[in-house]
Amino acid sequence: MQIPFDTPARKWLIAAIAVSLAAAYVGLAGTLFLAAWFGERAELTSLQRAVRFDPANANYRNHLGRYYELVARDPAAAIGPYTEAIRLNPHSARFWFDLASAYQVRGDVANQTAALEHAIEADPTTPDVAWEAANLYLVQGQNEKALREFRVVMANDNSLIPAAVQFCWRINPDVDALLRDVVPHRSEDYIAFLEFLMSKQETAASTKVWDALIQSGERFERSHVFDYFNYLIRHKEVDEAVLVWRQGASRFGLDSYLPSSSNLVINGNFSLDILNGGFDWQHQKQKSVELTLDPRDFHGGRRSLQIVFDGPRVEDAGIFQYIPVQPNTTYELSAYYKSADLVGAGGPHLTVQDMYAPKTIYYDSDDMKETGYWKSVGGEFTTNADCKLVVLHVRRIPVGSPIRGKLWVDDFRLKKK
Repeated sequence: MQIPFDTPARKWLIAAIAVSLAAAYVGLAGTLFLAAWFGERAELTSLQRAVRFDPANANYRNHLGRYYELVARDPAAAIGPYTEAIRLNPHSARFWFDLASAYQVRGDVANQTAALEHAIEADPTTPDVAWEAANLYLVQGQNEKALREFRVVMANDNSLIPAAVQFCWRINPDVDALLRDVVPHRSEDYIAFLEFLMSKQETAASTKVWDALIQSGERFERSHVFDYFNYLIRHKEVDEAVLVWRQGASRFGLDSYLPSSSNLVINGNFSLDILNGGFDWQHQKQKSVELTLDPRDFHGGRRSLQIVFDGPRVEDAGIFQYIPVQPNTTYELSAYYKSADLVGAGGPHLTVQDMYAPKTIYYDSDDMKETGYWKSVGGEFTTNADCKLVVLHVRRIPVGSPIRGKLWVDDFRLKKK
């Protein structure tokens, strides 16, 4: 069906309608532009004009409420605009939070709680929402609800896990309850909890978190085994360190790094990669000492450890190994060494020291010098009544004068006599 426009009256009517629609559109666009312009200005009159120009925009009303609450310090005046914003958009958790904040300042706990519940209902899994909800619940003293929201935070934002863990421990320092009801069963959360407990020297609690991590089967980095192992060693928890090392070996395919009854020294012939952690060899950079694995000159395996000395006051080669032992037990230690152009007063020696006592319980009289061939060195020592962990070192005795040259060591063995 075609509508004829062949009369002047009809043409003028169509033109008038088009002009009216265009004017209405321009007017609306201009009004919305002015509302947006005024809405960006943090001034009371500007925000009021933004609301007047665009009364259906919930954001402008919320901005006006925030002005009353935060700038004018008048939370009572803020409640009206906040309520209007929620009427226009009841699905915004931010609007409900702002309303709850105004009620909190006024001391209206009932309305604050109701607004807070609406905010969580509007957005139950977003970590920012849960974080604010948890903190408002803390202020109210509603600890169970705060813990519930901190669980949401941990489950949805890894960056907030450490801070959430600290709050949870402050609320309820019960590791069993937190593991059961609050901490999500993920490696990220377990490790953050473990690191926090270690920082607080909560050794018994950290053991429970580690057990939960292992039992969860969740994947995590091998470095966390080393970190927790070192913590246990520092706190004299040798038995637990042995267990953690076995668990780590099983988890990361490190069974070759477990001791045996025939040799308590791990990786004694340096055939395996040096892990620099756990019960494997560890090394610390020492001035005037260089450590290198030498695949060209070795005694029993397929490479040896080459130690190059070049300077004064060398006390330690920087290579050592923790070895768990039994009290009141005699052990036999042996190794092989070779030197080249090694000059200076005294020389390198094998030493064994109780980890938690200053006394050296084994000192080899051979200074491992002046030999161009592989030569055996070793002897016996007996542990003290409370000794459970010893440290095997290569040390320079005496310390004072310079020492220069090369030393190779290989085939370390330690076993009960």
